[in-house]
Amino acid sequence: MPTQQPRTMRRRGRPAPVTPAARPLRGLRREELHERFAAALGRCDGLEGAHCVHELWMRGEIGLNIERMLGQLWGAAADTVPDWLPMRYVEWLPRAYEVAGRFAPAGRGRSNLYLVLLDYSDSREEPFGVYVGMSRYRPSERFDQHKAGIRAAGSVLQRGLEVLTGLTLHLQGLPRTQAEALEEQLAEALRDAGIFVRGGH
Repeated sequence: MPTQQPRTMRRRGRPAPVTPAARPLRGLRREELHERFAAALGRCDGLEGAHCVHELWMRGEIGLNIERMLGQLWGAAADTVPDWLPMRYVEWLPRAYEVAGRFAPAGRGRSNLYLVLLDYSDSREEPFGVYVGMSRYRPSERFDQHKAGIRAAGSVLQRGLEVLTGLTLHLQGLPRTQAEALEEQLAEALRDAGIFVRGGH
């Protein structure tokens, strides 16, 4: 039986990659995902490998396995790994995807929601938290500003590790008033899911 291929969706006549939240490899068995991942490593195909890792992650694959696969993928295909794949294992990522997926955009604007992974390994039993923010800048640009001390939140400046891009891909280009409301709602929903949250105001 042929394996599934990540499909592309069209927006305004141009192809756009399927987002990780769509889980294009959902129909594959675990063994098929591992085989496909090995093949992606051989081709230095970061996108294909990322979808394999993501699907296993969402299914609750053992953390050590995910960390090993992340290391292999970044080592073999760093130039083609999509920015939505985190660089480190976070146990609650599937929960965060489920929460973020409850929110839908309405209308178009210039505001973007973003999430930053925070490091609390020195002070909390759960080593990671998340910062929820909103900006007219792209999430990666806003993260760089935080780290440079430009209108920086202390938690991101001191503890920010990376942007969790995939979780809010669908919450970009929002009207400002909607983005402000969703920022607060998303932060509260993540807290309710047991994730340590900063920001969201």
